[in-house]
Amino acid sequence: MGPGQPSNAVRDSIVALVLALLLGLAWIVRDQAPLAALRLPDTDDGMRLQQVRDWLGGQPFADLAQHRLGPPPGLEMHWSRLADLLPAGLILLLTPMVGSHVATVAAVAVVPVLWFAVALILVAAIARRLGISGSMAAVIAALAFPATTLFFPGRIDHHNLQMVLVLALLWATLGRGSLQGGAVAGLATMLSLVVGLETAPLLAAGGLAIALRWWRGDAGAQARMTGYATALLLALAAGRPVFASSGWAYPACDGFTAILWRAAMLVALAPAAMAVAGFATTRRKRRFDVMLTAGALAIGAAALVSPACLHPYGAVDPTLARLWLAQVAEAQSVLSAPGWHGTAYLGLALVGLGAGLWHAWRTRTTDAAILAGFQSVAVLVALTQLRGAYAAAVLAAPALAAMIAAARARGPLPLAAAWLASAGLVYAFLGDALAPKAIAAAGPGCTAPAALARVAALPPGLVAAPIDLSGFLLPATRHRFLAGPYHRNTQGNRAMLDLFLSPPAQAEATARRWGVDYVALCPDGLGELGSAGNDAHRLAGALHAGQVPGWLAQVSRPGEAPMVYRLVGRGTTH
Repeated sequence: MGPGQPSNAVRDSIVALVLALLLGLAWIVRDQAPLAALRLPDTDDGMRLQQVRDWLGGQPFADLAQHRLGPPPGLEMHWSRLADLLPAGLILLLTPMVGSHVATVAAVAVVPVLWFAVALILVAAIARRLGISGSMAAVIAALAFPATTLFFPGRIDHHNLQMVLVLALLWATLGRGSLQGGAVAGLATMLSLVVGLETAPLLAAGGLAIALRWWRGDAGAQARMTGYATALLLALAAGRPVFASSGWAYPACDGFTAILWRAAMLVALAPAAMAVAGFATTRRKRRFDVMLTAGALAIGAAALVSPACLHPYGAVDPTLARLWLAQVAEAQSVLSAPGWHGTAYLGLALVGLGAGLWHAWRTRTTDAAILAGFQSVAVLVALTQLRGAYAAAVLAAPALAAMIAAARARGPLPLAAAWLASAGLVYAFLGDALAPKAIAAAGPGCTAPAALARVAALPPGLVAAPIDLSGFLLPATRHRFLAGPYHRNTQGNRAMLDLFLSPPAQAEATARRWGVDYVALCPDGLGELGSAGNDAHRLAGALHAGQVPGWLAQVSRPGEAPMVYRLVGRGTTH
């Protein structure tokens, strides 16, 4: 039987499930202490948990505002409830049996592993459609750093869900077309747009692949185009009443807003026009004219109606963009990142792209060319923003499996070299070896569970803390926070920077104007600002130097992190 036979599909799915369960269990055992304390790996994971808690606690489904972040009444988040559904469902299911805390711990540990299993199953299915061993591709994907980090226990933010949706889209573009396959592509595209815009280039690549196959007249291409266009339009139409949030009218194209929805609906008219035209003609020349005209008109209309989508983050304050957003690791270009970082994040992707281009050249098939196209787009995204490296790594798995299969015929040494080149962890270890050995900072961790618990024990109030520290503290406490790692929080983030970078006397006026109760700072807080963050004439530098102004009273003990101060006259009854 060939790689596409049903028996292989069952075997590959079992391999994928076993890999996901074994690795997931190992990760859970490794991270059991922070998981038990609900200290999640990333600030976005913690915020996702808080969004789920607020929803289960009575906040309306459509109200995605985080009411404890930024100026009152809170910050309209650019997120979606779609990613909340699975963790919320597990918490609701398990709470009557094990209690709220254990149910929450179980949910944040299990949800990423479930998505990991689905991702590996999809990778295996993609490989089978390419005539490649699905089991081998699943093994490679299970080790595909940095993509695997998205599936660590606690990673409940939306990135792993987006990876699954991109894989579903790629699968639907391969092989003989069908109405059902097209519908899967359309639904995956719509759901990914609802979740976020990070994968938009890959969604465009999927739509282009479907359009090109329709123009060429590939087997089942008309049926696939019809299913794609119908599902995309209907899903977008249904998505508005289901997933439109309280921030629907927010004037940006940074999430599932009215601006994005209008642009997506207009672009979706292009495949609809092609689907209709496909019933009237099979001639390539006429189909090309329809594809070019409909695509140009749809994209032009979308740009005219929703110009904000040309610059999704254009509304970010320039100072924040320079001092904060430009420092966010996943938003940096691999070209500007240190060499060791690029090796770790893009090593597997580049080797995989080479394997994908080789496989496309060797087989001369449309399916192999589409896979190489997806890989190319992901690598190009990574050259602009490192977040593209996650998709590039997992998309490399089928091509790398083909490379290993070819190396097997050449003997044990080429086979061993192919496996070594296909192991994502090798690049992670290599990057770590090349990284400069920084001297570990003395003292306790600023966001360790015990540190977060100390801040949580204080009477609730408004806390002014650096952006990332606020992101960890918010889900661990009952406090409100001025700043947070979200680009829409312009006022709060600017107020926090103004506070810490002002002379102490001026900083007091800022703190009292905003109603701040506590000021919190890590020993290395605002270090990314260089000398400005350590200037003793500014509040941050003065606190680092132990020079506490009279309007602040230290409530943390000497040597504790974070350093926490109460505004004199505030923070005791709030």
